[in-house]
Amino acid sequence: MPSSCDSLMEDIEDMVSSSDPTPHERQSARKSIIPRARKKKELMSDEELQADSLIPGTQKIWMKTWGCSHNNSDGEYMAGQLAASGYKMTDDPTEADVWLLNSCTVKNPAEDHFRNSIKKAQEQQKKVVVAGCVPQAQPRMDYLKGLSIIGVQQIDRVVEVVDEAVKGHSVRLLGQKKDGGRRLGGARLDLPKIRKNPLIEIISINTGCLNACTYCKTKHARGDLASYPIEELVERARQSFQEGVCEIWLTSEDTGAYGRDIGTDLPTLLWRLVEEIPEGAMLRLGMTNPPYILEHLEEMAKILNHPRVYAFLHVPVQSASDSVLMDMKREYCIDDFKRVVDFLKERVPGVTIATDIICGFPGETEEDFEATIDLVKAYRFPSLFINQFYPRPGTPAARLEQVPAHVKKQRTKELSQVFHSYNPYDHKVGERQHVLVTEESFDSQYYVAHNKYYEQVLVPKRVEFKGKMIVVDVYEAGKHFMKGKPVEESKPFTPSIAMPLQKGEVSGLLQVSKLQGYQCVKLQSINHCESIIPALVHWRGKNNTTPKKGSFVHVGYRSVLSPSPS
Repeated sequence: MPSSCDSLMEDIEDMVSSSDPTPHERQSARKSIIPRARKKKELMSDEELQADSLIPGTQKIWMKTWGCSHNNSDGEYMAGQLAASGYKMTDDPTEADVWLLNSCTVKNPAEDHFRNSIKKAQEQQKKVVVAGCVPQAQPRMDYLKGLSIIGVQQIDRVVEVVDEAVKGHSVRLLGQKKDGGRRLGGARLDLPKIRKNPLIEIISINTGCLNACTYCKTKHARGDLASYPIEELVERARQSFQEGVCEIWLTSEDTGAYGRDIGTDLPTLLWRLVEEIPEGAMLRLGMTNPPYILEHLEEMAKILNHPRVYAFLHVPVQSASDSVLMDMKREYCIDDFKRVVDFLKERVPGVTIATDIICGFPGETEEDFEATIDLVKAYRFPSLFINQFYPRPGTPAARLEQVPAHVKKQRTKELSQVFHSYNPYDHKVGERQHVLVTEESFDSQYYVAHNKYYEQVLVPKRVEFKGKMIVVDVYEAGKHFMKGKPVEESKPFTPSIAMPLQKGEVSGLLQVSKLQGYQCVKLQSINHCESIIPALVHWRGKNNTTPKKGSFVHVGYRSVLSPSPS
């Protein structure tokens, strides 16, 4: 006889069977019920009404995100939905009731920080909800027992999960988004979000990839390639510019592979996006692996030369040894990488090529490593991410014979010394450049701007420069930056077509006004009503009609009351 535990529920909806009454049937049944009056009972003088202190939607939440810009985008969406549903996001972990930890599984140190944060939260009696690639790839890890988990494709249901965690329940949503059996890119792009930087919109154009790199744990979490339709991405960019954004980052595990699963490609998407970019605003491409960019080199060169696209591309090489690349299953040889870089350098003068290198991959010989050293010396990459190899559990590379730890450490140190032996920006001192100011430096002493080649230029911290395109004369250069003096006779140019949102303000809720504890919201898309408070907001219009784009509705944190006159 089968056990009642033989069948595991994959999702909350699995608790509802086909024989259960529908919501409409429940509502109809209620009409036949006659309420029975109860006698009022006077309260005793020493009796007090007890309020439930665990009402979901009233707590403070602290969120920590590790990893790539894709993970950061997921974090922004989760924060936006939680804020829209009544939770207060805080930068102070000590005052938070709930810690939402959004993890990265690329390297051991990132997962170690994630694990330590869980332990710290539990020591402080905080409610813990985990998200990101670590729990998605390994939900049965011992240190995740009893914790609520939000899968990487379930971020649109973060409010449900946090609500349950607040009540003391454990919920795990790890399923995939599908449409007619086809895997989707993930949660909808029109969800509310809180941008970490109100001037920068991060758009995930696809999730997963087509590779099977032997060292990669992210593949276990993000899966195979699934791209968003072009129209949805264009609409998201359009909405971002309407909210004062002046810079867009396109991100994914491999932007070069975009569209191969839906019958399109990256250049087609980029040309559509370029049409939406206001003058002075900029678009930055994310990481692309060599195999999938090779066939688009001509078009990519044209796009990178466009005045509203940064002449910047992140192309990870990982090793200059074909033998190592084969063991990594990278699906290209070193000559393919060189062809990409050489072609773009020739067709896009001044282009910035960033790359990644892994030191001490299993089987890497001294000869292999020397080939990598020679590559860096030859190309003098201005941006180089050097990573000591860490075997990730469950990956093929973890089962290979490892390079001794002291050798990996030495190679990492040697490559770092080569990288720091040259200054890529010295020849730019004296140049006059147009730069877009979007950020603040870590030491809070400067504003950070970027020129056409996405090179970092520090400028004076003057409030009138933030979010503006300005002209500067470069007077100093360091290893990772230049310093620019504003040209006095040049007037700052404003690329934004609208006022940027305030820091911490929820994106996607335009034209909001307070109304007796509710919000009057202008819908930005047909699905916006649902996206305001996912899975908890329901539309009740006249004659059960669907709201139209541009219409107004009264929105409470847990329900939509009625249509609102415009």
